[in-house]
Amino acid sequence: MAIWDDVISERDRKVYAESGMRGRRWGFGKKPAFVIIDANYNWVGDNPGESILDSIKRYPFSCGQEAWDAVNHTAGLIAAFRAKKLPMIYSTSDPRRRPPSGTRWPRRSARQSELYTSPRGDEIVDQIAPKEGDTVIYKMKPSIFFGTPMIMICNSLEVDTLFFGGGTTSGCVRASVVDAFSYNFYVGAVQECCFDRGEVSHKINLFDMNAKYADVVTVAEVRKYLESL
Repeated sequence: MAIWDDVISERDRKVYAESGMRGRRWGFGKKPAFVIIDANYNWVGDNPGESILDSIKRYPFSCGQEAWDAVNHTAGLIAAFRAKKLPMIYSTSDPRRRPPSGTRWPRRSARQSELYTSPRGDEIVDQIAPKEGDTVIYKMKPSIFFGTPMIMICNSLEVDTLFFGGGTTSGCVRASVVDAFSYNFYVGAVQECCFDRGEVSHKINLFDMNAKYADVVTVAEVRKYLESL
């Protein structure tokens, strides 16, 4: 049973089946990297095990327990990538730069200004923090590719496959997945490593990415692929 089965209507199942968009897998290449999108305190929260409704009292865009579950799965997969000496790429916001006043971010949420009040808000959570030799990309828009050196870094690392985790599934992860697909990488979205504040948004976007832009895979499947390299 797929994670999205309980939110996809029978009508939509038939449409996707008849159109041939049933997520036939592309598979992966020979040189992968693990890309962790915005797993920072602003988006995760600062208290493992805390519900999202409690977490957003301090971090308005955080995702609570679901995010911490994803962090725990991500930590184990990071170890598998490091064991193979494969690249790790992180994204977060640059704490030194607020979006210019003319951009639309500040006008979207009444609590947008609270993103800048926590001294650690933009830091990747300690449990999966980058280590020496990892790449950290600071971005100001949803996609890790937009206005950043991401494509140049991937080319220099000679990677052909990008596995994505982080948050949110419906936002910055999806935007990055679509751009990775557009640049012709093999793309995997690691189901347990992605998180979202909306339960339905999380499932629907995994479903849709799997139909169009990526192979949605489990941690176990990624581990098996890494062992085959």
